[in-house]
Amino acid sequence: MINDQEVFSSPLFLLAADRLRAHTLPSTCLLCGLDGPIVLKYGAKQVVGDILLVRPQVLHEVIIEGRARILNLNGLQFPYDSDLAIQLTNTNYEIAIDALWGEESSVLELRAKLGYRQVKCPTDIAQIITHLSDEPMFRMSQQELAIRLNRERTQALKYFKASTGMTFRGLKLWLAIQSAAHQLLTGDLVRNAALDNGFADTAHFTRSFRTALGITPSEAIAGYHLAMSLSSR
Repeated sequence: MINDQEVFSSPLFLLAADRLRAHTLPSTCLLCGLDGPIVLKYGAKQVVGDILLVRPQVLHEVIIEGRARILNLNGLQFPYDSDLAIQLTNTNYEIAIDALWGEESSVLELRAKLGYRQVKCPTDIAQIITHLSDEPMFRMSQQELAIRLNRERTQALKYFKASTGMTFRGLKLWLAIQSAAHQLLTGDLVRNAALDNGFADTAHFTRSFRTALGITPSEAIAGYHLAMSLSSR
């Protein structure tokens, strides 16, 4: 087995926004409100807190009304019974603060504490994830996945989901969205980020981005620059 921390990334984003529209996060996520508590809503349910750990694959909206830091904990299974989110407390809260400010050792420590019961990612799956992460334009098919895993296609897909918590297609899309988001924040155009990461066109990228994150790529860029401007004052 390979250490999950060597396989799954933990990208960190900063933005300023009033809210994130209804969306479904593909991975477990840490949200921190910099100008006040964050509110997560899902139907009649609501969770409020300064630092929230959010369950993946649950439709919800987020009220921020200011700046926020977002740490995506790819590959980490949500370790609590809550069906939406929890407010971190005590030691986990303190570690999360350092992780949200980019302290790599704290990110690793937080992942270790939250994922202590989680089965490690098998080596064959880890190698595939690493390849997909390193090559955003690589179009690995389900058939190639099956060949690499030496399994029948349906069994390979089931094995992949059991090992990662995500479907093969879902993980490929999520990795592409995150790679494109990083490209946008370095100053590239939305169109370039879309095509460089395997999206058919800007519209396809925008739809996928909004479904996963609750904002469009253009809104994310504007929110990032606004947050940076406010933070420098």
